Amino acid sequence: MANRIMLNETSYHGAGAVKEIANEAKARAFKKAFVCSDPDLIKFGVTAKVTDVLDEAGLAYEIYSDIKANPTIENVKHGVEAFKKSGADYIVAIGGGSSMDTAKAIGIIIANPEFEDVRSLEGTAPTKKPCVPIIAVPTTAGTAAEVTINYVITDVERKRKFVCVDPHDMPVVAIVDPDLMSSMPKGLTASTGMDALTHAIEGYTTKAAWEMTDMFHLKAIEIISKSLRGAVANTKEGREGMALGQYIAGMGFSNVGLGIAHSMAHTLGAVYDTPHGVACAMMLPIVMEYNAECTGEKYKEIAKAMGVEGTDAMTQEEYRKAAVDAVRKLSEDVGIPSKLEALKEEDLDFLAESAYADACRPGNPKDTCVEDLKELFRKLM
Repeated sequence: MANRIMLNETSYHGAGAVKEIANEAKARAFKKAFVCSDPDLIKFGVTAKVTDVLDEAGLAYEIYSDIKANPTIENVKHGVEAFKKSGADYIVAIGGGSSMDTAKAIGIIIANPEFEDVRSLEGTAPTKKPCVPIIAVPTTAGTAAEVTINYVITDVERKRKFVCVDPHDMPVVAIVDPDLMSSMPKGLTASTGMDALTHAIEGYTTKAAWEMTDMFHLKAIEIISKSLRGAVANTKEGREGMALGQYIAGMGFSNVGLGIAHSMAHTLGAVYDTPHGVACAMMLPIVMEYNAECTGEKYKEIAKAMGVEGTDAMTQEEYRKAAVDAVRKLSEDVGIPSKLEALKEEDLDFLAESAYADACRPGNPKDTCVEDLKELFRKLM
């Protein structure tokens, strides 16, 4: 079997990278941008840091901001109609996973209108054409949506999130500028950073992992572990490290998938509107303990990448515990709770069944079942 790697056509990294948006738009002869950005980013002037670049270059654009933290089917449908009316020929997605996921779904449907119901995009939909060209500009250091072929949409009516995996949705350009991430509040920095760590660890241990993605994931674990505490304290070094680390994690997991920490996080987000990064952070150590027996020596490398000393002298049981403990300590240090107050016993069956049906579940290193997932959810109570 051949292993596939898909990345952006072009990516820019470092302070001031945002200026390259105008150069790329002109070089590609784009005429008008459909700018997807959430209301808070507009309110706090973050979106303007990008639209100012378009203004200075004399490039036309229209802003679409009907985007929720967990973007919904309706957000996408409204966006499709707005794009059609706008006369735009490319998308600039500014924000975290919410803005970029919305942009990907809009771009895919515009190019493949047979999927306009949105739900039919779940899983690996057989789209035929690449989406509208997207320039992705992350303002959070976590989702790596700017370099992945994945997006997640919330089905409010059915109280579930669904994952879409489509090579046609890859942004053509990624602009990873840590200056755009400096205004993130501590809580969001912590939760998105733990999402990035979850990407790296699940991507490293997933069934489809191989040498090239292992390289990305181990480096991402190392950078994130060194940088997240500083990013939460808003240090320049921490912000720069997280901007790079989360992107590297995306280079890996987009190509090999994830596991049940993400399946369960998607479900918690759909039912309780739990922020995705918080849900990932709470589930990650619990799932790591569950998966340990199926990971060979990988937890030794995880522990080592997270800065644990003496791993080579540890027994298998010791280094597996050390890896889980290091994850728990980092999560605790950046202020992530370990319990979910909203979780109810009567919801466990639905949560477990939804997580089992999630597209990330088959990649988990350990085969699971609904009852196992139910018990793992219970550990958050």
